[in-house]
Amino acid sequence: MRAEATAAIVLASVGLVSAHGWIDIWTIGGKNYTGFNPTAAPWVPDQGTAAWPAWNDDTGPVYSKNVNTPDIICSINATNAKISTQPIAAGSTVDLHWTAWPDSHHGPILSYLAPCNGDCTQTDKTTLKWFKIEQAGQISLGVGGGKAGYWAADKLRDNNGAWTVAIPSSIKPGNYVLRNEIIALHSAYDVGAAQFYPQCVNVQITGGGAESPPGVVGTELYTPTDAGVHYNIYNDEAKPVYQFPGPPLCKS
Repeated sequence: MRAEATAAIVLASVGLVSAHGWIDIWTIGGKNYTGFNPTAAPWVPDQGTAAWPAWNDDTGPVYSKNVNTPDIICSINATNAKISTQPIAAGSTVDLHWTAWPDSHHGPILSYLAPCNGDCTQTDKTTLKWFKIEQAGQISLGVGGGKAGYWAADKLRDNNGAWTVAIPSSIKPGNYVLRNEIIALHSAYDVGAAQFYPQCVNVQITGGGAESPPGVVGTELYTPTDAGVHYNIYNDEAKPVYQFPGPPLCKS
């Protein structure tokens, strides 16, 4: 059997046993790009995708006890994608598709950009400075009695894994890494137990924008005790207001 066919079979089959999700399709500039399948990484480490390869081959998270390690940037032992997508205009949208997401994994969805200041295939991920472009959190409170409310991750699951990210129209053209992340809070009542699922892709942004928002290196985005990271989703009787972790939302 040809090597390409074997790789295709592996990619199709190993994803079926995963417990958590990853982005399997990025739709950018009207074109679909296959995401990196981490469950196939041991067999197919180079999948020819603009999404960053990661080695959470059990599709497991980066726990909040490890948010100050490089794994938080683009997932566990992530490496630069070797290609970028076709250009996308600032002000347009990127459509994502996550694979099946567990019912219990309630939490927010956040999106970031980081300029590569050159070739994203060669950039040092630890020096990338991220600015937040979108965030969605709790949509409705739970009824009480330990029942969690309705969150962005639940909306994504109800949309069959579909999510849309808007690229700010004012962003300066250039090469960027786009980072989309789900934070699962079902165990976040314990410090260090929140679950982060970051995904990254190389994008080229075009347009007439001139803004270069200040950013934060990935290992400094969060701490294990941030209000939106150490959080009890089962205590909605008090009518809490969720505080998003990370830097403020970019205004540009």
